Amino acid sequence: MSNSETVKMNVKSGAADKIKKSVKEGQVVLLSLNDGSNKYSNIAGSCAAGTRFQFVVLDKQDPDFSIKVENNAGFDLYTSPAEMQYLGNNLVVDEKNAAISLADDSGVIDAAMTVSENN
Repeated sequence: MSNSETVKMNVKSGAADKIKKSVKEGQVVLLSLNDGSNKYSNIAGSCAAGTRFQFVVLDKQDPDFSIKVENNAGFDLYTSPAEMQYLGNNLVVDEKNAAISLADDSGVIDAAMTVSENN
């Protein structure tokens, strides 16, 4: 997916409910890699490049995450150009067995996403 395309994400209700527990009104949510490649990653030196993602909750938008992600859950959601190379079309976030997953047309990208609060 290129940076110029509109990014759309379908957040299923179970996943939305789980994420909303960490998001207060007015906060921003980032779709961020969690593979050691950025300041929000809690994994150091991972071989999981592009296969691990997380939602990061912030009080204000990070200018490095400038790509708006339209979603049906009402989150003020953004991602960055670095993440875009790993994301395909028709993004879906779901919840199953208490785990949040991220998928696209090619299949599951990450079956165990986390939600972190970096306020």
